[in-house]
Amino acid sequence: MLEASTSTRRGPETSGYVHHGTPAFKRINLALFAAGFATFGLLYCVQPLLPEFSRDYGVGEAVSALSLSLTTGVLAFGMLFAGAVSDAWGRKPIMVGSLVSSALLVLISVWMPNWTSFLVVRALLGLSLSGLPAVAMTYLAEEMDVASIGLGMGLYISGNAIGGMSGRLITGVLTDYANWRVGVAVVALLGIVCALLFWRLLPRSRHFVAQPLRWGALKQRLGVIFHDRGLPWLFAEGFLLLGAFVTVYNFLGYRLLAPPFNLSQSVVGAIFAIYLVGIFSSPWMGHLAGKLGRRKVLWTAFALMLAGVLLTMLDSLWAVLAGVVAITFGFFGGHSIVSSWVGRRAGAAKAHASSLYLFCYYMGSSIAGAWGGVFYASHGWNGVVGFVGAMTLLGLLVALGLYRLPPLPQNVATLPTPMSQGAMP
Repeated sequence: MLEASTSTRRGPETSGYVHHGTPAFKRINLALFAAGFATFGLLYCVQPLLPEFSRDYGVGEAVSALSLSLTTGVLAFGMLFAGAVSDAWGRKPIMVGSLVSSALLVLISVWMPNWTSFLVVRALLGLSLSGLPAVAMTYLAEEMDVASIGLGMGLYISGNAIGGMSGRLITGVLTDYANWRVGVAVVALLGIVCALLFWRLLPRSRHFVAQPLRWGALKQRLGVIFHDRGLPWLFAEGFLLLGAFVTVYNFLGYRLLAPPFNLSQSVVGAIFAIYLVGIFSSPWMGHLAGKLGRRKVLWTAFALMLAGVLLTMLDSLWAVLAGVVAITFGFFGGHSIVSSWVGRRAGAAKAHASSLYLFCYYMGSSIAGAWGGVFYASHGWNGVVGFVGAMTLLGLLVALGLYRLPPLPQNVATLPTPMSQGAMP
């Protein structure tokens, strides 16, 4: 079995790998929880503020969405190279530098006098943030015992979800009581605190071996990845998952602030607490996919998202909230399944496959998140529903098509992900 074969490489007898229940395990997970909290809080704190940017800077919905789409687009490109740079310079230095510079850039953005300068800072934020997500996954894979990585990765993703929720919630509520600049400044200061905690708590790498930057080797690895029949389709699923999810949350505020709902900015911000659903759905659906097989579970995530999107068309607040819950549950569960499947099929090219998956994932946020504004401007919320519904339907069709994907041998190593390492595809 896979777990048995891998454990011989990382059993309790082999000193140096971090095991569940040890002080080092607690330090690593607290550090990476803080890192995930800061990263996604800094990235997504502007999402509930798009209507405020429209009023403050005098820009339309699609242009306002660039405050997030531009950041995630640059982030996507940066992550293609972050892993290779960390191979040469080390894991912890890259991650610490990423967190500190990102928090400072978000703080600087508060004082930007015009829309152009604000977008420039947000683009630089995408570049600085790219040094953490893929590198954090690599650090866990290198330092933790195989039996402990699943829990470690799950806690890191929980930090992502709670950070993304908290950043949105803080800015949404403080905008009503002060203004959006105060809310963003508070999130930036929390990011600085998290960066300091991360720097103090994270143990240095014990299994990192520096490798020079060799672009020829990188090109060879990428070629191996695209020879696999399944990986390109899984990259596409990542694009569709985050693209649909972010588009809904980008323009949900416009819908709920307007008639017939007429909610306040703080109430709209509080709706982002629905993100907590992801903390449950990610490990639960990952575990279910591990028992039943990924190809048998992935389609349900897209089906749930599609049903949720259709529910948001109703002029009932409870129906809209139920729809957003369904979208959030399906998204986090689908992301957990697809990301683990990518690592399963990547073989020795796990790090590069992870970078490519994250590239497509965040490009979905960037491209679809911006185009959603065009559909909202031309057809209102129904335009957003049509656009997102088409993406989720396409994702559902791809997921059903993956049934024909030949399974891999049982002894192929996996990229650890929450609750799903070692599971058959």
